[in-house]
Amino acid sequence: MPTEPHGYEELRGEGWTRLLAAARRRLERTSGALDGEIGLSTPSEAERRTVIGVTGRYRPETAKRLAVSLTALDAYLYDRYGTGLLQTLGHLNGPLRDRPAERADEDTRREQVLASAHSSRLATESWFAAWLDRLAADGTLTRLLRRGDAPLIDAAVRVLEQLPEDPSRILPLPVLAEWATGDTKALVPGTPLEQLVLRALAQRTGGDVPRERAGRRALWESAGAIADDLASQVLVLGIRPEGDTVVCDWLRDAADFGIPFRLTLHQLASDLVVPAAGDIFVCENPAVLRAAAAELEAGSAALVCTEGVPSAACHKLLADAVRTGARLHWRADFDWAGLRITATAVERHGAHPWRMTTADYREALGQGESTPLGGPPAASPWDPQLAWAMRESGQAVMEERLLPALLADLTRT
Repeated sequence: MPTEPHGYEELRGEGWTRLLAAARRRLERTSGALDGEIGLSTPSEAERRTVIGVTGRYRPETAKRLAVSLTALDAYLYDRYGTGLLQTLGHLNGPLRDRPAERADEDTRREQVLASAHSSRLATESWFAAWLDRLAADGTLTRLLRRGDAPLIDAAVRVLEQLPEDPSRILPLPVLAEWATGDTKALVPGTPLEQLVLRALAQRTGGDVPRERAGRRALWESAGAIADDLASQVLVLGIRPEGDTVVCDWLRDAADFGIPFRLTLHQLASDLVVPAAGDIFVCENPAVLRAAAAELEAGSAALVCTEGVPSAACHKLLADAVRTGARLHWRADFDWAGLRITATAVERHGAHPWRMTTADYREALGQGESTPLGGPPAASPWDPQLAWAMRESGQAVMEERLLPALLADLTRT
């Protein structure tokens, strides 16, 4: 900061503090233009005397507001200290900001960041565009720009572009981070980059970023990226794979006794577990699989439970099964998340919706009380009327209500 001229002590007193602060705010808003005036509400006696001295006009003690033109203040300071208003403010508290220029520069940089992101091959995806819109609308992009962290947006886009498109391909997070950023630790939990990418993935699945670590890990897994191949699991019943390995033996034994079994991604990758060709049913809630195990035991058809959004282990198991000729019959809750899960399964694995029609929904809706639908609506491409019926009723139906029909479908003949 420049050396303060002699005599400035007066300007740090009560009579000047608010007046000069108001002048600085006005000048920073107008790029330093010395026009217009500033005012003080409910002035103190010291402020009243200062304004009288600057303007040369008497102001009564009863005055509720005192106004001073910037040109008068500039002239007074120049005559008394040899420095005008702009110079004086600079000596006292540092250079003035040019806020209009800063905003213009920020707007330019914002447009550049968004233009770069919109040049991505993902730009045609509705979830991607919605993610960028939300970053711009909720102030995230502005905060990144002001912190000098705008390159994180481009880095997040590169991460999203590197996510596997092949359902059976699983990518460890450190590898994904290295490919996208050159830093294997760029996506460790809690980093700003991880937060940005998880927001995009949540936008893609139609939900929010989970608060708990397990939920965030599941969100990564839904995109084919894993932090821990032992933590990624899938719950199964009646899966009888072909193969002469320890895990295949375990699965066949569990199926023969009607015992539910949890497979880890590590087991799937290392033991080459591929279910035999045939029909595989997929449900969302463990209660369905538990009921099948209890009532059907070894007589249950092959059943896989996603336990919400499918894990990487679940996707790998089913993708490998489909490649060997298995037919997937997929269902989830009648809520917006369930429609998204099912639509993704149809697109990703060629699954056939299982009791996920408009007629199934309406029949189940009439069988008892339901909970209100929450979150953003979703489509049902396999049966467009289903989403319309759900919007019309505003009610969700959990798949447990369909248990009798589901168990009948699962009974092996």
